[in-house]
Amino acid sequence: MSRARLFVLRLVVTAMLATLVGRLWFLQVVSGDEYVRAAADVRIRTVALPPTRGQILDVAGRPLVTNRTRPVVTVDAIALAHQPDGGREVLTRLGKLLGRPYGQIAEKVRLCAPQVRQPCWQGSPYEPIPVAEGVTVPVALQIGERQQDFPGVRTDLRPVRVHPGGAAAAHTLGYVQGAKGRDGLEGVYDRELAGRAGRRDVAVDNTGQVTRIIRQDPPVPGNTLVTSIDSRIQAIAEQALGRALTSSGGSSGAAVVLESETGRVVALAGRPAYDPAVWTDGVTAREYKALPLLSQAVQGEWAPGSTWKVASAAAAVTAGYGLGATYDCPSGYTVGNRVFRNFGSADLGLMTMHGALVQSCDTIFYRLADQLWQRGSDALQKTARGFGFGRPTGVDLPGEAAGAVPDPASKKALWRATRAESCRRAGKGYPEMADRGRAAYLTAIARENCRGGGVWRGGDAANFSIGQGGVLVTPLQLARAYAAIANGGTLHSPRVGLRVVRPDGSAVRTITPPVAGRLPASAETLRFIRQALTQVPRSGTAEGAFKGFPFGKIAVAGKTGTAESFGHRDTSWFASFAPDPAYTVVVVLSEGGRGAEGAAPAARDIWEGILGLRERR
Repeated sequence: MSRARLFVLRLVVTAMLATLVGRLWFLQVVSGDEYVRAAADVRIRTVALPPTRGQILDVAGRPLVTNRTRPVVTVDAIALAHQPDGGREVLTRLGKLLGRPYGQIAEKVRLCAPQVRQPCWQGSPYEPIPVAEGVTVPVALQIGERQQDFPGVRTDLRPVRVHPGGAAAAHTLGYVQGAKGRDGLEGVYDRELAGRAGRRDVAVDNTGQVTRIIRQDPPVPGNTLVTSIDSRIQAIAEQALGRALTSSGGSSGAAVVLESETGRVVALAGRPAYDPAVWTDGVTAREYKALPLLSQAVQGEWAPGSTWKVASAAAAVTAGYGLGATYDCPSGYTVGNRVFRNFGSADLGLMTMHGALVQSCDTIFYRLADQLWQRGSDALQKTARGFGFGRPTGVDLPGEAAGAVPDPASKKALWRATRAESCRRAGKGYPEMADRGRAAYLTAIARENCRGGGVWRGGDAANFSIGQGGVLVTPLQLARAYAAIANGGTLHSPRVGLRVVRPDGSAVRTITPPVAGRLPASAETLRFIRQALTQVPRSGTAEGAFKGFPFGKIAVAGKTGTAESFGHRDTSWFASFAPDPAYTVVVVLSEGGRGAEGAAPAARDIWEGILGLRERR
């Protein structure tokens, strides 16, 4: 009996082993390729969960950039890709509901790639792409209730960036677009503002459809950036700049306000500007192309005109000229075979260097520059670079321009690079130009450069000494130099950021403007320059603009500048500072006319606004 049982047991075990082996053979041999494909069809994709971005505040804690929850229409790019027509019908239907053309919606949901130009979505294709924000309740309900008509389209409540000041300080604050698009403070302090993204791991099949959520970690909100911007003064600067451009007919411009002692930025205004709200639900190619994205205060470059003379005066002292010496200010000064004229060919007679700055005598500086050139001295260039010109200030904003301090080497290099074109134009001229006078002028320059240009001559030095002839500065560079004159010689690398604060209010770090150097001028020279500039708005070239100004309340000192630009109206400048409050204010108006008539009144507007006096005028 036991043998029979043992036989049956052996038979069962043998049958089970045979079945198992057969099944394994079937799975691995017969169906192996099918299961390999099935396993490969299940993939894990990680989607970043964006945290709430930190605020940007002004020096008093007022919001410059904050967040607000609004209904946002989003599109699932993967779901659209699974539509027979790639989602065209869905987006067309959505566009009709939103009152927008199909092309505008489609631009916002196309994914960025090396061959795809902006605008495009820079985030993950598995992340909902916003296409419209602030939609009405009826629109949101239609999308939610008619999912059969809008597959892949949702309406969610999301935090969006809000700029309470509108276009004020738009270039300084910057923008956020998608996962990677950043500019301004939003870009420079992105690490602090962004927080830490959460994570969602999802399983997707071979068609890209999400099948399940595997893991999810919540995001950590970003820190707050407190800036040194005073939104009250920023608004004053914006308004003053706008009025000045309107009254002068200028095309663009900027206004800068710095703390003279610290290098902190109080206000940066620039025109043309735009409202950063345009980035909230993305921009079309046409909108992107039309946006005035250049920060005039940091990236705009102009010849500084006579505001440059403070550096030339310091260079003269370095070269051995006495501040108390008497100089002649004739109507013109001849360099080579060319007569360089004073403004309006005015003959102002004998004066000291003090008078040369107050009355802005050009011919005194022409003579000094010519004499230095004949001696082979590079004092003008060395001093200008010591004032921080010709290189970025290092401000905590992206894309800063360097300006230009021309010298013999740079002129030679430019000549070599352009000689072939100069020779071509010397023979051909400029027949395409309607302005025949300008065409003749440019042809004459081309002939001279073709024959043997590239040599630094006395005329170049003369133009250099009054801030012309290839000299370029940004408004921020000029403001930094004048702030250094005001504070006794310290050049700072300006900072807009003041401190970073955690969401609970505790401090992360304080941002201090670094010291970038010292002006190449003695304390006596700087004191002399300050005293001269104190007289400019009282009895000098800016007297008319500051008539009736309460100097007893605030002792504003400054310098006018009028830079010529062939074929365009003059560039208008006014650079100024005061001891209490210890601010430096610089205004530039491109094609704004004379400095005393355009920029100086705008600077007065800003100073009176700072003191709360503007409404009383």
